[in-house]
Amino acid sequence: MTYLSPNQLKQYKEEGYISPIEVLSSSEAFEAREEIESIEKKMPNEIDKSGRYNVHLISPKLDSIVHNSRILDAVESIIGKNILVCSTTLFIKNPKEKGFVSYHQDAKYIGLEPHNWVTAWVALTDSNENNGCMRMWPKSHLDIKDHNEKFNEGNLLTRGQTIENVPEDEVKSIELRAGQMSLHHPRIVHGSGVNKSNDRRIGFVIQSYIGTNVKQTLGKNGVQIARGEDKYNYHEVIKRNDLLMSEKSMLLRKKENNYLQEIFYKGAKQKGSF
Repeated sequence: MTYLSPNQLKQYKEEGYISPIEVLSSSEAFEAREEIESIEKKMPNEIDKSGRYNVHLISPKLDSIVHNSRILDAVESIIGKNILVCSTTLFIKNPKEKGFVSYHQDAKYIGLEPHNWVTAWVALTDSNENNGCMRMWPKSHLDIKDHNEKFNEGNLLTRGQTIENVPEDEVKSIELRAGQMSLHHPRIVHGSGVNKSNDRRIGFVIQSYIGTNVKQTLGKNGVQIARGEDKYNYHEVIKRNDLLMSEKSMLLRKKENNYLQEIFYKGAKQKGSF
């Protein structure tokens, strides 16, 4: 059992994140990377840019991570025993590319209310300062901050949503070994720099483990029941898939990704490539 300790829960409440947490073996992380790269080889561009969402719906390896008991134990410590999975995202930074993530808050644009949810960022490769690890601004999760929408080149966020004047001297680098994860609050300010290494940096992000009392206020998402029961029935329940890239799962993922695009660009004046 990997429920969070009192000290970890205290850190989450006060700082807005916890890291690192051991969840996968190095071989499990590598196998997930191999499956991602197998999909890329079979269907180039299928999971690039706006296709990076919900790959767990077509990948049994990523599906098994989403439902990993060690991750769910930690999540349960924060949001309770009834847990839904509401979308996943791949954040892949290839070597020498200019991809970065501007400082932002997830809760600003995902539409999940109330904020009884948490994001799990699982490292499938080592993630460090050299290859563009995530960076957190501790204690920034107490309120929602203003964002500018820049749609700027290299920004891996949908709108290039950016919080200005983040105090860099207060920001903490979240370095992870392959197989470790961090958990962060919906409102914590975070971002990441470019990959300066010679290898890919791959983060698999369960964007939202949500409590069953959480609604989608900007559109709709299908969800998987990861643990417990859903007495609220706010969302359509979708099933797990155990076949790599089956026709049925590909269609389901396309539908769910269309839902996400509607949510992410709700009210936007233009549309980006993510």
